[in-house]
Amino acid sequence: MTVVELVSAGILAIAGVRSLLTWIVRPFSAASAMEHVAYALHITGRVGLWFAFAGFFAGYALVDDPHLFGWYVFVPIGLAGVQLLTGLFLSRSSASPEGETGLREG
Repeated sequence: MTVVELVSAGILAIAGVRSLLTWIVRPFSAASAMEHVAYALHITGRVGLWFAFAGFFAGYALVDDPHLFGWYVFVPIGLAGVQLLTGLFLSRSSASPEGETGLREG
């Protein structure tokens, strides 16, 4: 069972690197320094979720007593909360005349 968790952790870590490379080259025009900070936090939350889930699977596979690893569930919840709040802030900001902030995909 440990091999399955480690393979899952590896796949999620690769997805995290892909997400980081995707978001790091995406252009973002901000009207203020606060929007730059919010965007950086948003990307950190978005990319960090992949690494948090990879860490969860790796930790579950490598920790001797998985019951002591239960606190780790708050790491993805915290990152998702940061992503949600910064996404709301950026959606209400005026980064461009059309109201586009650069967060939309596609």
